[in-house]
Amino acid sequence: QGQLVESGGGSVQSGGSLRLSCAATGYTDSSYCVGWFRQAPGKERDWVATIAQYSNTRYADSVKGRFTISRDMKNTVYLQMNSLKPEDTAMYYCAARGPWCRSAVSPADFPDWGQGTQVTVSS
Repeated sequence: QGQLVESGGGSVQSGGSLRLSCAATGYTDSSYCVGWFRQAPGKERDWVATIAQYSNTRYADSVKGRFTISRDMKNTVYLQMNSLKPEDTAMYYCAARGPWCRSAVSPADFPDWGQGTQVTVSS
């Protein structure tokens, strides 16, 4: 079991951009899958995007074309968020599972979680 630490959240105006980072440590198997989720107050935690070992990616329809998930060779996963909208306001979490992403999009499919980073988009 590894550890995940998110960073990069903040406050922006509608139409702005932010890049979130998720630093993963303790994963000896490089085939682990990383997902980004978000949770707004009073709502369920929703899947945003996932990235597999060879950078195969999937996105929720609500962010497709605006968000990009990527990973580097140093076990950091990024979520580039462009054209942000007020409805993107939420606590953003990264999560990991291994091996492989397969069709995992439920929070229950991911055993490891970071502490979250807040994203606030004002109109």
